[in-house]
Amino acid sequence: MVNPLLIFLPFLSVAALPGNADAAGPDPCAGRRIHIRGLPPRFNTDLLRHCGANAFPLADPSAAATSVPPCESLANHGLGPRTHPRSRSWYRTDARLLEAFFHRRILERDCLADDPADADAVFLPYYAALDALPYVIDPALLDESARHGVALAEFLSRDQAHILSRRHGHDHFLVVAGSAWDYAQSPVAEPRLWGSTSLLRLPELANFTFLTLESRTWPWQEHAIPHPTSFHPSSLGHLRAWLARARRSRRATLMLFAGGASRPSRPNIRGSILSECANRTDACVVVDCSGGKCAHEPVRYMRPMLRSKFCLQPPGDTPTRRSTFDAILAGCVPVFFEDLAARRQYGWHLPPVRYDEFSVHMPKEAVVFGGVRIVETLEAVPEEEVRRMRQRVLEVAPRVVYRRHGSTPELREAVKDAVDLAVDGVLQRIRWRTRALEDGPPERIYAQEEDSVDR
Repeated sequence: MVNPLLIFLPFLSVAALPGNADAAGPDPCAGRRIHIRGLPPRFNTDLLRHCGANAFPLADPSAAATSVPPCESLANHGLGPRTHPRSRSWYRTDARLLEAFFHRRILERDCLADDPADADAVFLPYYAALDALPYVIDPALLDESARHGVALAEFLSRDQAHILSRRHGHDHFLVVAGSAWDYAQSPVAEPRLWGSTSLLRLPELANFTFLTLESRTWPWQEHAIPHPTSFHPSSLGHLRAWLARARRSRRATLMLFAGGASRPSRPNIRGSILSECANRTDACVVVDCSGGKCAHEPVRYMRPMLRSKFCLQPPGDTPTRRSTFDAILAGCVPVFFEDLAARRQYGWHLPPVRYDEFSVHMPKEAVVFGGVRIVETLEAVPEEEVRRMRQRVLEVAPRVVYRRHGSTPELREAVKDAVDLAVDGVLQRIRWRTRALEDGPPERIYAQEEDSVDR
């Protein structure tokens, strides 16, 4: 097998080419120019080289536990290996490699600027989640977790410091493949909490925009972007074929829950769901994803989702779930139990004002303590309303898909995917903040800008 690194790493070293506007017409790159900040490889590609040396676990899930990790997750520029040799759109995607994949996609964009002085935004190809792994998996480094990102901050302040100082970092953005909560521990916390670092608490990075898989309750630095699914189409035909399959799928099951199937010791929404499903097997299907069973096997949950009308999305350790986006892709109407699960997270991709059109909301307190029955509530939704909601779900599905790198021009022109909308949102946020810095009182920069970007 060809080592994925031999293909992956050289591409990420290719220099960006600036977008050129037609001198006779309007500038298509106005307000859209991005400079990719040059970083030493220790901040990105070198981290990928260590995947087979037990530096961090990125092994093929099918590999024997005693074998050397083959770095299979790096295949296809971070999308992972195909789920089947003949598969054209489905991959065993590891979300931790979203940073590398996003880097690859940024390199494909038009309107890249070699000169940062010409850029509207500066992208940092820093693989933050991978760089954090030693701090969160090595007990010997637990007390050093506050140093995560310090080397990057020192480099940016020392190397071409004018790039950072021009707008005080407000025009810088990067991707962190994880929850913002996992990177927001106080740098002076004692004892240090296992599994988290203080990256977002570094004062040198305070003005950067972090694209995370989950934002905090009152985000200032970060904005949430969709969890990557396993579906990455490369052509408009592949995307339309999948959506057509989801649209015509027969849905005999009322509701589905995909997640850990063990009952919690204390009352909570997951326990209530499992209890109802145990009592109403005629209406509910549970897909047991405990122990990582579903992490790299999309067929395990996508087929049941295609046969279900509603997919339940209870919070777990954190409010958001990848399953939300799997459900949307399957045309299974998501059922949320708190606003932090999606409505207050993904405003650039799922406009908050439209949530009632494609989802159901049930307060978790009403279910756990108020006697509300999920099955009875969903059975009461008229069938015509269910069909309408499913249609709306499939309409927004392309917005949360990460299309494959090197996709066809037809697909790129027809549909804005998760990366496109994230970059559009970043550019809008940077315009808002730089305008506030230039035209208004300094305190305006701390106001919460409009989150929703409906396109």
